[in-house]
Amino acid sequence: MRDEEDGNRLGGYLRARRELVSPAQAGIPPGGTRRVPGLRREEVALLAGISPDYYLRLERGRDRNPSPQVLESLARVLRLDDVERTYLLGLATARPRPPRRRRPEYVPARAHQLLAHLQIPAFVEGRAFDVLASNPPAVALSPRLRPGQNRLRSFFLDPEEQAFHQDWTAAAAGFVAALRTTIGDDTDNPRFVELVGELALSSQRFRTLWARHDVRALEGGSITVHHPVVGELRLHRDKLPLDDVILVVYYPDKDSDSDEKLRLLAALARTGPTGAAPGRPADPPHPTGP
Repeated sequence: MRDEEDGNRLGGYLRARRELVSPAQAGIPPGGTRRVPGLRREEVALLAGISPDYYLRLERGRDRNPSPQVLESLARVLRLDDVERTYLLGLATARPRPPRRRRPEYVPARAHQLLAHLQIPAFVEGRAFDVLASNPPAVALSPRLRPGQNRLRSFFLDPEEQAFHQDWTAAAAGFVAALRTTIGDDTDNPRFVELVGELALSSQRFRTLWARHDVRALEGGSITVHHPVVGELRLHRDKLPLDDVILVVYYPDKDSDSDEKLRLLAALARTGPTGAAPGRPADPPHPTGP
């Protein structure tokens, strides 16, 4: 978290996004040798209608109070979408705050009851993607969904998890962008610092994606996975807030091939041939969050 550590999150974000915009995308004619990826600082300044010196001050953290008009111009030049634009505006308005007292993440009692009744894969995760509780269908779907696992660590460091996802590369980019959004201005949270530090040391792919400063909305979607027992599954994923934690559920289209396979997995989870022990509620592996 280099930019987070030195407090220059705005400059780090501007620099990362500048490097991702090609001259052609910005309407700049080709020609000459370019020694930097993406746009040069002076090109961004010219296109945004500000002086190169002022833009340099923004990137280097010497001016952290740009006007909304300047930020809107920069968002346009850097081709930011609505989520990225909102994130940029938030970086400029963030103010120093006193350290927050850490408190553990707990799974509400009603969530344990809900997990016990659901016949589809479901689990509860914390802000740092720690699995706090899960039901047997979730563990039958993936043993990495047992309580005590961390989904982000498994995703980047476990070869079986990488083989599980049909399009791991695209999913990895979305996962890291979701982490950026989740962290927000809570950059001094020890759990986030620990997790990002571990993955940055252990995974080149994570380091590359983290340096892009991508952000994305925290929402559900659809995935295709390759299960070692039942084969390909096409599933929808929804995330539902429960107090300070998130309930995640996976479900197929009704009466689809994946629906039939998921029913088979549920039956196997009850009898145990897959070797996946039923998930059970557990305390989080790390106390995190405000």
